[in-house]
Parts: sequence; C-alpha cells; structure tokens
Amino acid sequence: MAEWIGIGRRARRCYGFDEIALVPGAQTVNPNETDTSFELAGRKFKVPILAAAMDGVVDVNFAVEMSNLGGIAVLNLDGVQTRYENPTSVLQEISQASPQKATELIQSIYTTPIKEKLISKRISEIKKRKGTAVVSCIPANADKFSKLAIAAGADIFVVQSTVTTTKHISKEYKTLDLYKFCKATKIPVILGNCVTYETTLELMDTGACGLLIGIGPGAACTTRGVLGIGVPQVTATVDAAGARDFYLKRTGKYITVITDGGMNRGGDICRAFACGADAVMIGSSFARAKEAPGKGYHWGMATSHVNLPRGTRINVGTTGSLKEILFGPAKVDDGSQNLIGALKTSMGSLGAPSLKEMHDVEIIIAPSIQTEGKIFQVGQRVGMGK
Repeated sequence: MAEWIGIGRRARRCYGFDEIALVPGAQTVNPNETDTSFELAGRKFKVPILAAAMDGVVDVNFAVEMSNLGGIAVLNLDGVQTRYENPTSVLQEISQASPQKATELIQSIYTTPIKEKLISKRISEIKKRKGTAVVSCIPANADKFSKLAIAAGADIFVVQSTVTTTKHISKEYKTLDLYKFCKATKIPVILGNCVTYETTLELMDTGACGLLIGIGPGAACTTRGVLGIGVPQVTATVDAAGARDFYLKRTGKYITVITDGGMNRGGDICRAFACGADAVMIGSSFARAKEAPGKGYHWGMATSHVNLPRGTRINVGTTGSLKEILFGPAKVDDGSQNLIGALKTSMGSLGAPSLKEMHDVEIIIAPSIQTEGKIFQVGQRVGMGK
C-alpha cells in the first residue's frame, strides 16, 4: 500500500472525495422507496446530516428548525450564544467586517467570558420549542458544561477538539479522562475528531455513542495549512468504518461513524456514505440557509484562537431556506440544495435501499470524475465548473 517517498521512508496514498466515483450495480431502486434514516444512541433520525457546531451556522432557531425537519443541529457552548445575551448584534458585526479585519475581530469577540446561565438558557429555549438539544464544547469545559447541559434537558453532548485521543499528555493542566466522562455522563456522548483506524478503535472503547471523523477538511478550516496535519476524508472514513465493523464483531456494539467536513455538494455526501459513514456533519452548506445566524458567513471553530488561529471567515452567501437545502426544490445547479433528494436518487441508481447497504457499493479511483466532458461548465463557471 505504501510508496517510497525517499531513502528509508514510505508513505501511504490517501484519497479525497474528488478522486473517487461510485459505480452503479446490477439493480436499481425507486428513489422514493429508499430509507435515509440513521440511528444514534437508540434514536432514529430521518435526516442523516448534522449541522456543525459553528456560530455562523447554528443558533436556537436553527436548531429547532433542523429538529422539525428530522435532523440534528449542534449548538456550540464555547461560542457567542453563551457569551452574549444578544448574539445577533455580535454576529452582524462579524458579517460586516472586512476580510483583513475579520479574524482579529473574531479573536476579540471570543475573549468575553462564557456565562454559565446562558448555557442553561439556550438549551431550555430549544427544549421549550420541542427541539432536539445537541450541544458541543472543548474537552477543558466538558465536565462543568455537561452537568449544566444535562440539568437543562440536553439530549446529546459532544466533546470536540482538533485532534482527540484517549492518551492526551499534559503536565500543565488536568486532562479529561474520556472513559470516566462517558461513563459518568447521563446522556449519550459523541467524541471528535479523529482520522485513524487505531484511534477510532480506542475511542469506541470509551463508551461514546458516535465519533466525528475528519481533521482539517472543512471549508472554513485552515488546520491543514497551519499545522500540516490531516487525512483526506475518503481514506479517513473507510478506516473509521473498518474500525467500527471490527468493534461490532468484537463487542456486539455498533458505534455511529459521522464524517465531519469536506462535503460541499450532494455528490460528496453520497461518496461519504459509500465509504462507510452512518451520518455526515456539514457547515458551509447550512451556512447558506436563510435561517443561519451568520447571514451567509461562517468561520472555523478555531478561528478565535488568540495565538494560532486555525480557521478563517468565509462568505458562502445565502441561497435558500433550510428546507430547500435539505429537501428542495433546488434553485441552483451546483448540487448544494436538495441534499436528501440527491442522496435518495444516488441510492436508487446504486441499488441501495438503505444507508447500510450503501456501504457496500463499488468505489473506483477516478481523478477525472469532476472534469471529464465538463469543458463548457468549467469555461462558463456554471454547474460543476463553479
């Protein structure tokens, strides 16, 4: 599998979404009869696409609307929603900043301390409107915030950092024991992020109900440029799915694999499921929704880091409602709307009635898949040429 890259050093070739294609099989299925639902911690959700815990994507209103449509939106407990009583004016200030000043402004805004009462308030606001309350924070805040979240009625708790392992070494501060945390937390826990088979397998042993797979592929993330780390999402997802299947055989427990980031169009999402994902998490596609609090802007979760930002603010525009982005009708030609319709049509063409059967479709390496025959689209910057 590995190739020589120099004397005494070999490296494995890894693949991203633009380098593969899915091959139709011997049967096809009516797209209207395919099942796109997935299970997480014993609960079934109609929409297998999670909205990422980004301040420009998810607020209380967005989380409620996503719940009404059958999906999950994750609220960031380390963000502006828990730092400011009125986050709307803060988000507007970020959206109006020049590209040159955006990161500096975001850094300044996130120096305001988190108010614990706002954690309870935001979760209560979601629950009062009958939404599914899924919340996220960094490991350093997990012990304290999880207790507040549970008391307020949260349904699922996410612990998320750039790279998550079960063996974090530090003499400077006390590290979070993920085994103890998952066991003590009275609601399901999702952990992220990771990209290797070995780490995925070890994180599954903690008792988490799901894992986020992906380091640096997000549209607003600059981790790969700043730190030089990451694994392309096709390889990361296939490896994580392999760990999940081995863990299932060993223990009888099925842990949900959630591919996080790197997907901008319906085709990317379809490829993620073919690679073994049980669900996917996206940010930029949902940042385009009229309901998104960033008003067409969003920024990486580490953009606010005071010393080494690993994200940037990007403008994706506002193209339609959340319902149109998920279920259509699509009003754009680039595959960024009617994501569920695209997934169901792909499943039908591949002959996969369910997402788990989607895991078994044939995948080929096809680096020309995005450009073959698309000369006019590329030249005119329409469709797949955008």
